[in-house]
Amino acid sequence: MWHRRILNGYWALVLVMLAAQLVFVLSNHMPEVKSAILPGKGHLFIACNIMIVIAMVLAEMWLRTAVQYHKQVVVGCGFIVSYLMYFVLEPFVDGAQMTLMMPIMIALIYFHQKLLHYLGLFSIVFYAVVYFGLERILLDKPLLEFFMVECVFVVFVVMGRMVIIRAREVRDHLEQLTKSEQELMVERAISDKLLKIDALTGLYNHKTFHEYLDSLLEQCESNGLQLQLALFDIDNFKRVNDTYGHWVGDLVLKEVAAKVKGMIGLNDFAARYGGEEFAVIFTDKNFHEAYAAVEEMRLAISRMEHPYAGGKPITVSIGLCDYQLGDGKELLFRKTDNALYAAKHGGKNAVITASHSTREGTVYA
Repeated sequence: MWHRRILNGYWALVLVMLAAQLVFVLSNHMPEVKSAILPGKGHLFIACNIMIVIAMVLAEMWLRTAVQYHKQVVVGCGFIVSYLMYFVLEPFVDGAQMTLMMPIMIALIYFHQKLLHYLGLFSIVFYAVVYFGLERILLDKPLLEFFMVECVFVVFVVMGRMVIIRAREVRDHLEQLTKSEQELMVERAISDKLLKIDALTGLYNHKTFHEYLDSLLEQCESNGLQLQLALFDIDNFKRVNDTYGHWVGDLVLKEVAAKVKGMIGLNDFAARYGGEEFAVIFTDKNFHEAYAAVEEMRLAISRMEHPYAGGKPITVSIGLCDYQLGDGKELLFRKTDNALYAAKHGGKNAVITASHSTREGTVYA
């Protein structure tokens, strides 16, 4: 937290100042000076140092034990310590008034514009009280020095305000860039999806299907991945289009696609392969599990109701093939397509599997 860091910074500054005073005292070069606190009697720096330590200890205890008002305590401690340090250093160090700017710098660290204004105004008023109540009367300090210090307060506040405004502009700009980048990523993702998805059915399109299958076949050959390919064809789909119109045909395609998509596993892949043809790739099943899955899909599709298509059932014919190492993509499709052909010409509404015994795609029910 920044409260902790700021207080640690004050601790470091206080310790350095105390060490410097100790070295100064031990050097036996203590001059006779006039002080606003104790004129003519030397500088009462011991009392000021004790009050500095007390203020720091109290702030430290508050940060360690309390859960609220940390910022207010750090700001108040900083204000007290900065003026006590000023009284300690002012008789010995030219430009000791710069210590009075530390509270304003704390507001800048917090990037709190309202706090900056409050601290700036309070510093201007408080220093005026110190000057006219002590320094002007007891030390006869020139009025020009007072105006110079007050001008420095104003400059610090104005510059701090500009820094905060500029920082907010940069933050807003970065947020806008981040938002624009996120929007571009979303648009790119949507574009990629549109390029991969069939607009009518919501399944992957023909091109994406082949890209995915090529990748999976490489894994089959290199890692022994199990893979089964199923091709679905809606029976008598041309008759549906001719009888009820293409809009009904589109509804049938959507409903069949939704049924297939809802029944495949997380690691399976469904695509619209052609006009009324669909393809499903199984990657986490053995051959018997894949057969059971497509058979279940066939039955589920046949039980769907299509009142807009005369209430007649819509069925599918399915060809299923288990990939054998070394077959390659072309032979896999030939076997699956032959199985689908056998299903279409063997009465339809059936699942036919490709035989493993021949590389020519002999089929069996």
